[in-house]
Amino acid sequence: MKKLNKDNSGCKDVFHAFLVEKVRYAGKYDFPVIKEEHIVPRRCILFSDAIKEKNDYAQWVVFYEYDYLFERVWNNPKKYIEILKRFEGVVSPDFSVYYDMPFAMQIWNIYRSRVIGAWLQNNGIRVIPNIRYGIDDTFDIVCDGISKHSVISIGSLGCIKKLDYRSYFEKGLEYIARKLEPETIFIYGCAPQNTKEIKKLGINVVIYKPEFFHSRKGVK
Repeated sequence: MKKLNKDNSGCKDVFHAFLVEKVRYAGKYDFPVIKEEHIVPRRCILFSDAIKEKNDYAQWVVFYEYDYLFERVWNNPKKYIEILKRFEGVVSPDFSVYYDMPFAMQIWNIYRSRVIGAWLQNNGIRVIPNIRYGIDDTFDIVCDGISKHSVISIGSLGCIKKLDYRSYFEKGLEYIARKLEPETIFIYGCAPQNTKEIKKLGINVVIYKPEFFHSRKGVK
């Protein structure tokens, strides 16, 4: 944990500096720290559905859908905070980190997820960090700012159908499990083949399969 954000009064906030006013940082790339959480979601709702929900708030909001459906949260986070506060909690945004993305873009999207997660947490919302990694070089840094022995969330949709993608996904999952030693890994989607090996590390693995995810438009 390196520093606290400094106020730059008088400057136009084009980088959303208000999001990190009370944030601590960790690691080489100054990822915002997300404090530990120990609740495992029982039910989930996609963000694009959450903003339309009027009654059922006993759910956790997740962002395991195409980026364009929740990019608005980054562009105008204050507009959605009161909506998100109605729910039991939020899994931090799943901005895409594709294996063939330029490394700088992978870092940027990991950073944006952490910024939103930390900001929501600092505003009284329960937050489980989403761990989205890309190429091997991201396996270590994606753990920066994440508390050990807590609950983390990982989305597997679209990551394990192709053999080459599956290899990256499972390799990263095992690395992160050993590095963070999480209490629980909450996996949104299909179970990867190395789930049994992860459980042998003493980690609780919860698989959440959303209804009709295989045919739903907009889901990653």
